[in-house]
Amino acid sequence: MSTSAENRILYFSALTASLSGLLFGFDTVVISGAEQTIQNLWQLSSLQHGLAISMALWGTVVGALAGRFPTEYWGRKPTLVFVGVLYMLSALGSAFATGVNGLIFFRFLGGLGIGISTVAAPLYISEISPPEKRGKLAGMFQFNIVLGILLAYISNAMLSRTGPEAWRYMLGVQALPATLYILLCLRLPESPRWLILRKQQTDKARNIFSKIQPTLSSTQIHALVESIRLSSSGPRAGASFFSHSMKRSILLAFAIAFFNQLSGINAILYFAPRIFELTGLGQQAAMLQSVGIGLVNLVFTLLGLWLIDLAGRKTLLYWGSLGYILSLGACSWAFATGFVEIIPYCIFAFIAAHAIGQGAVIWVFISEIFPNQFREAGQSFGSSVHWIFAALLTLFFPKWVSLYSPASVFAIFCALMVAQLIWIRCCVPETKGIALEDIVAKLQSPKA
Repeated sequence: MSTSAENRILYFSALTASLSGLLFGFDTVVISGAEQTIQNLWQLSSLQHGLAISMALWGTVVGALAGRFPTEYWGRKPTLVFVGVLYMLSALGSAFATGVNGLIFFRFLGGLGIGISTVAAPLYISEISPPEKRGKLAGMFQFNIVLGILLAYISNAMLSRTGPEAWRYMLGVQALPATLYILLCLRLPESPRWLILRKQQTDKARNIFSKIQPTLSSTQIHALVESIRLSSSGPRAGASFFSHSMKRSILLAFAIAFFNQLSGINAILYFAPRIFELTGLGQQAAMLQSVGIGLVNLVFTLLGLWLIDLAGRKTLLYWGSLGYILSLGACSWAFATGFVEIIPYCIFAFIAAHAIGQGAVIWVFISEIFPNQFREAGQSFGSSVHWIFAALLTLFFPKWVSLYSPASVFAIFCALMVAQLIWIRCCVPETKGIALEDIVAKLQSPKA
């Protein structure tokens, strides 16, 4: 992606908003290096352990459900700043926690930040981006998530030998990038679509569009502003979110979020060192293998971002689903037969499939399929479904592994990905290169 001088404001704005994804990825996975130490330190039962580790995800559920309100009423920019504050408080509070209850509370705050960021950041980026660049720019949120995951694995590996208090350093170091992110967000322009639809400040919106999309003429900017303004004043403008005209958008958001988590992605990211130890690797070797997950995730996310506006969203979902099925099936077979030496490679293949498919597409796709008047509610709905299933999976995954064989668990994930492939074939539309308002018109058409 070139960063010509005339587009620097657009790229700066998209990149800064997407950095909330870096903090999201770091916060989500950093606990993987500390979870076993925390369990032993406070003698936690399996259920207490699952609750402590999944608490950030329950915070994420609340944040995703509530994230539409600050995003809609405060604006996108103040909400992104607030997200940074939550991440900073979570990092410092978790590092200085004196008991499991304190840790749970501050991990919950971090989860609130994650949940709100998955509403505000993709929404903001999709609203400021021209159609032909929207996939790459909105996809930077996912790129920064996986970069944050990689940095968390590297940080954990580097800090794991600093002594019995290493887990505190692992959880606290996030305060530094959170502070930088807050400072950068203070320089963002507000979303022009929000200014038009919520504040009726069309002149200010035109001025911002002229800066973030400088190739547009004044006539084109005027037409764009008018199309946005009129999009929320048509015959369906008074409809409720859960109405017949919204049915297809809601079902698409639910399904993509549901299948994203039922691949097992969060369970594997959270418990990667533990999964690798099941194959016979020592603790330190398992931690280093987790760094490999982060590297594979980063490389294939970059590939997905390069392809998302070329091949399209639907094609990437196809490729990802096929990769899921092959890698999860191979993992199940390896655990069942005892040929565990190949499992790290199967996990790497699974991560690659996720990164180029669901990982690259989900946040872009959800941000594209809802009308302007329901964009915050739709993003919040899709994000909430995603995080509810993520929290449930993370809460019960340690128990499932103790009750059932790893082969059975991976076989179930594989079967669910076969169902995802069928859904993509039958239900998913292509949205690449289409203006946001035109995507919605197509989805709400009786012929769609």
